[in-house]
Amino acid sequence: MSSTDQPLEDTTATTTTTDDEVSLPVENSQHQLQGKKLSWQKLRRYDSLDAESGRLHGHPNHAIKGAVQWTVVLQLAFQSIGIVYGDIGTSPLYVFASTFTGGIKHNDDILGVLSLIFYTLTLIPLVKYVFIVLRANDHGNGGTFAMYSLICRYAKVGLIPSQEAEDRDVSTFQLELPTNRTRRASKLKSKLERSNFAKFFLLFATMLGTSMVIGDGVLTPCISDSIVWISAAILVCLFMVQRFGTDKVGYIFAPIICVWFTFIAGIGVYNFFKYDLSVVKAINPQYIIKYFKRNKKEAWSSLGGIVLAITGTEALFADVGHFTVRSIQISMCTVTYPAQILAYTGQASFLRKHSYYVSDTFFKSIPGPMYWPMFVVAVLAAIIASQAMISGTFSIIQQSLSLGCFPRVKIVHTSAKYEGQVYIPEVNYLLMLACVTVTIGFRTTTKLGNACGTAVVFVMTLTSAFLVLIMIMIWKTHIILVIAYVLVIGSIELLYLSSVLYKFDQGGYFPLAFAMVLMAIMYTWNDVYRRKYHYELDHKISPEKLKEIAIDTNFCRIPGLAIFYSELVHGIPPIFKHYVANVPSLHSVLVFVSFKSLPTSKVPVEERFLFRRVQPNELYVFRCVVRYGYKDVRSEEE
Repeated sequence: MSSTDQPLEDTTATTTTTDDEVSLPVENSQHQLQGKKLSWQKLRRYDSLDAESGRLHGHPNHAIKGAVQWTVVLQLAFQSIGIVYGDIGTSPLYVFASTFTGGIKHNDDILGVLSLIFYTLTLIPLVKYVFIVLRANDHGNGGTFAMYSLICRYAKVGLIPSQEAEDRDVSTFQLELPTNRTRRASKLKSKLERSNFAKFFLLFATMLGTSMVIGDGVLTPCISDSIVWISAAILVCLFMVQRFGTDKVGYIFAPIICVWFTFIAGIGVYNFFKYDLSVVKAINPQYIIKYFKRNKKEAWSSLGGIVLAITGTEALFADVGHFTVRSIQISMCTVTYPAQILAYTGQASFLRKHSYYVSDTFFKSIPGPMYWPMFVVAVLAAIIASQAMISGTFSIIQQSLSLGCFPRVKIVHTSAKYEGQVYIPEVNYLLMLACVTVTIGFRTTTKLGNACGTAVVFVMTLTSAFLVLIMIMIWKTHIILVIAYVLVIGSIELLYLSSVLYKFDQGGYFPLAFAMVLMAIMYTWNDVYRRKYHYELDHKISPEKLKEIAIDTNFCRIPGLAIFYSELVHGIPPIFKHYVANVPSLHSVLVFVSFKSLPTSKVPVEERFLFRRVQPNELYVFRCVVRYGYKDVRSEEE
């Protein structure tokens, strides 16, 4: 914490670089140093905390997640089963029914669809998300806003007004030897920083992605028309228990989802051995090619049903802040993925002998004695499927709030052990209303599938676009690997996207309409936030005016402390001029408080506050900057 008014170059000298330390051409080095000197001139301000407010001296809190003990990791992995995988875990309820809407025309079509499901589950949730996207977390926190914040830290592309131009000059950096990868990353970074359209588009895509994640989760699966009101009642109970926190809810729901995965895996193995062992041939991708050759446009259209096998995958990334990357990887690889593959394989084996039951594959494939126990667990699991969305939404709203993209709402920390577990009462009840409405309104799995599919693929495509930027600019991945990712994962997602858009008028419109409404709220709030900042910046009080106030004999000083809030981290805000014009006295101590959101997840408590005395000293004016990351909660008590 700084409490002096010494020149800023003394406090930031550790980030300067000399010619002896850098093996670059002399002319370039001199040019950079001249640019630095110009920046320091801007920073030599008696009322400015730009430099310090944009720099952190380490992230001790961030290292905690990486050093979590294995016992804690396993506990979190168990909890994540009940929180994260309810949505993707209940997909076997309706995937085959949503894919074969017109019935099964050829018996080998079952193998083609099973092969599509197998490779889709393997490439998207397992390879892309578990082993690649989870690496793009921001200090253990996931979601579209986390990726956006990660990009903003490495390139000056953010539209958030509290990120000043000087922040980049005083931030810590690593000097790397020039290679093709670093030059490519630098070139991309420069292009993004120079393009106003790119900056706006990145923020727009971030808001769209987060809105679609919430829209996807609102579309809660309905088992059948006969139990829709039971589902609505259970949903209300589900939202009522959210105030107890992810930790407690996870321990309640995890056993139910574990039983669900055990049941569908066991029934899958039973059906596989009982009906048709030959479905194992679906591991050969040539059955996918034959499926498209036989059915052509109908095969392409059916992809909208197959994509339901990966609904809830984006919530896997959004919820990582509630747990850890390692715990998500363990639960996915050891429980969720194997159970899903066995379940779909068993259903395909059953359909090879009973293709006429395709509209109700899941329940018809259950052995007689297991029907009612499975039915009860299925109802509970389908309702719990909303939990991934609920937890993910809380994390997303918290992040967007800290970045000035959402109206202020109350955020409650529900766990003293895990900092990422939060609860937002207002959002919780609005989601409850939306979920119950959609559960009652979408009574068929076909309409539900079209709506879910649109949201799922849109979000995945946006995530891939962000990931490519991160791979090139931040990770500096070899260009061959980037191209391979785009050709394999990217092309698959674009193919699915074209299919779900074909069914836009059959339910696919809902998530887009929902996202547009939520985006309008987010963008309007962010636009007002930025306009307010720029107004204060354009009308701030000059140093000369402040000196005039200091020597004005018409003002009397009264005992007490006056606190003025402002978005500015330098300069005196215009509200002070209004105050002086209407109040003929000044308190003995004046403090200008500013909140600054940094493009990082957490700001250590010991570096939260910056404090400085503003000249002239006789006025007793101080500036305080309170810094937050997007995962920090602004407590009223603070």
